[in-house]
Amino acid sequence: MSTILITGGSGFIGRHLCRRLCAEGWKVIVLTRNARAAKTRLVDSLTLIENLDELPQDLIIDAVINLAGEPLGEGRWTTAKKALFYTSRIGTTEQLHQFFVGRAQPPKVLITGSAIGFYGAGNSDTIIDETAGSDDNFSYQLCSQWEQSAAKFESMGSRVVYLRTGIVLGQEGALAKMLPAFKCALGGSMGNGRQWMSWIHIDDMVALILYCLGNNGITGAVNATAPNPVQNNEFASTLAATLRRPALIPMPSFVVKLLFGQMGDELLLQGKKVIPRKVQDSGFNFQYPFLKSALIDVLTTK
Repeated sequence: MSTILITGGSGFIGRHLCRRLCAEGWKVIVLTRNARAAKTRLVDSLTLIENLDELPQDLIIDAVINLAGEPLGEGRWTTAKKALFYTSRIGTTEQLHQFFVGRAQPPKVLITGSAIGFYGAGNSDTIIDETAGSDDNFSYQLCSQWEQSAAKFESMGSRVVYLRTGIVLGQEGALAKMLPAFKCALGGSMGNGRQWMSWIHIDDMVALILYCLGNNGITGAVNATAPNPVQNNEFASTLAATLRRPALIPMPSFVVKLLFGQMGDELLLQGKKVIPRKVQDSGFNFQYPFLKSALIDVLTTK
């Protein structure tokens, strides 16, 4: 039985991933700040630790999946919150690196979180794959430093994968925040509605992580998004239609900026047209490549 260490295991993606890994026979260890709270949210067949020192020195950890990070889309980006974004991501990754430096055997693979925010802000119809450059804004700086801290594992011989993740669609996360307004027929597009939304269904997200875990040919940046991004106005109309509600009330740009500040400007009013070229070229198949089928599944079965 192979052993895998996960950070962020009690989060939205982490819980779905842990359930799947346990079902597939992995020995799953979750590093969490609060084991008692995490125990109520995770399957019983995994191990919870609050400190890496709890792990036996002779335990061989075959893989690490590093998903820890304070959510970016919850409220205004204050100075204190920005600092927490850094410490929860880069600080945790540095902690993992220092832990494995002192061990005889590093993990064969580290899969670390990142985000399509790596490509910066801005609105254009240019297709963005893993080779694209970036604009220099806060999102890029955060993701870039996160990836740089994970890259240190390469010097130990580990294969490193950076998951540049888009909007993950499930019963939690960004979609859950949109649903109340749309269910009351109060939803609509944001700003001019032409900004791109690069999304992925939670089941495809988990499957993509497992694909990267088992495919030694996958290394470096991976865009964890569905192959068919949509513009914000199409997302709003598709969500409303799926709920059988109208999408009548758009939110002007000035209102978004007033309510959410920099977060609203970078995450809600701007977006890149990101595609998952690397995993598609290597043979990964998406169960939900189109938004309509993804939303129908999430809203009726998840």
